[in-house]
Amino acid sequence: MRGVLVAALVALVVSLLGTPSVIRLFRRQGYGQEIREDGPSSHLTKRGTPTMGGTVIILAALAGYFVAHVVTMKGFTASGLLVLMVMTGLGVVGFLDDYIKIRKQRSLGLTARTKFAGQAAVALAFGLLAVRFKNADGLLPGSTFVSIVRDTDISIGLVGFPLLAWIIIAATSNAVNLTDGLDGLAAGTSAMVFGAYVVISFWQFGNLCEPGAGGAGCYLVRDPLDVALVAASAMGACFGFLWWNASPAKIFMGDTGSLALGGAFASIAIVSRTELLLFVLGGLFVVETLSVILQVAFFKATRKRIFNMAPIHHHFELAEWPETTVIIRFWIVSGLAVAFGLGLFYAEFLSHGGS
Repeated sequence: MRGVLVAALVALVVSLLGTPSVIRLFRRQGYGQEIREDGPSSHLTKRGTPTMGGTVIILAALAGYFVAHVVTMKGFTASGLLVLMVMTGLGVVGFLDDYIKIRKQRSLGLTARTKFAGQAAVALAFGLLAVRFKNADGLLPGSTFVSIVRDTDISIGLVGFPLLAWIIIAATSNAVNLTDGLDGLAAGTSAMVFGAYVVISFWQFGNLCEPGAGGAGCYLVRDPLDVALVAASAMGACFGFLWWNASPAKIFMGDTGSLALGGAFASIAIVSRTELLLFVLGGLFVVETLSVILQVAFFKATRKRIFNMAPIHHHFELAEWPETTVIIRFWIVSGLAVAFGLGLFYAEFLSHGGS
């Protein structure tokens, strides 16, 4: 437990105190956000706000994780390092996307094909590595069985697992990217989901199956305590960044942050055997993504729009809700989704005879 607290605190402090320096640096370099011309007119005043703040979140999360290991003198694990690999790898993809936007002074960076290729490379590398590195009990970071709150009986095999990992990681990172459209919306929501995974992973650590034996409600997962360290570090980093990203934002996370956070959620869900539970915990991200899918599909079919604008947070902005009202109400929705997801997780534990 001490390691989890250290990880969260160090990441929080690094993010909270380090972000102002990054804001000053990016302002001097002219790393300002470009704004969509077809977006809400109220966003035009945000043009020039420093972006790529996701670099702070990633560095703070890494600092929290590594300092926690130094303090606790525990060894690194395959599961924790793989999650950080995905988070950092997708952060690099997002950084390139943000940098191109800045250099070319446009709201579009990497082409869709190039961005998807970058996401695929990182996700497939994770998928291939996650079914290696058995521990002393024969457990792997990933599993070839589809999971909800734990593994089901549905096997996808060694070939299907990397493909499933790619789908989950790409879908989640793009969903967070779509949600990152208002000051503090993605950062606040992400902090809640990471907090849920701190609880889930630590609970799994306290209820691990004994080697060679079962137990009421026990979990067959590898390295849950280390996964809790990663989730705590990311949570602390998000909270520290949110101090400066809250409306009116002094810095944006950009694709650097949103792709990295989405990748972290997805990979944590995979190594904790909660792949489908993620879609409940991240319910707001699902709603944002579905709003875009429905808008595009309905417009192609009828040449009419369901929403004023997609993603759905812009719909409410154009309906004249103040930005802060949209953000706070969406945080409430996210909090309810996280609470419901944790409730499902605990109910499933009780259904297996846990107490």
